[in-house]
Amino acid sequence: MEFLLRFLAGGLAVSIFALLGDVLRPKSFAGPFGAAPSVALAALALAFAQHGFDYVATEARSMAIGAIAFALFSVTTCQLLMRLRWRRVT
Repeated sequence: MEFLLRFLAGGLAVSIFALLGDVLRPKSFAGPFGAAPSVALAALALAFAQHGFDYVATEARSMAIGAIAFALFSVTTCQLLMRLRWRRVT
C-alpha cells in the first residue's frame, strides 16, 4: 500500500512540476523542476502521514540546508571555471 501511495504522490507531483517547467522559460528549467522538488514533496507528504509534524519539520529543514549547500557549491564551481579558465570534466 505504501508503494502505491508513493507512486501516486510522486507521479502527481512530477506531472505538476513538469507542466510548470514546460511553461517557464528557458526550457532547461523543465529537468530540475520535474525531478527534485516533486520527489521531495512526495517524500514529505508520506513522512507526514506516517510520523507527524515534528519529523517532517526536521526533514524539510535538512532538505533546505542541503539545497543551500548545493547552491553554494554550484556558484563556487562556476566561479572557478570562469575565473581560472578551468575546463569542465565531461
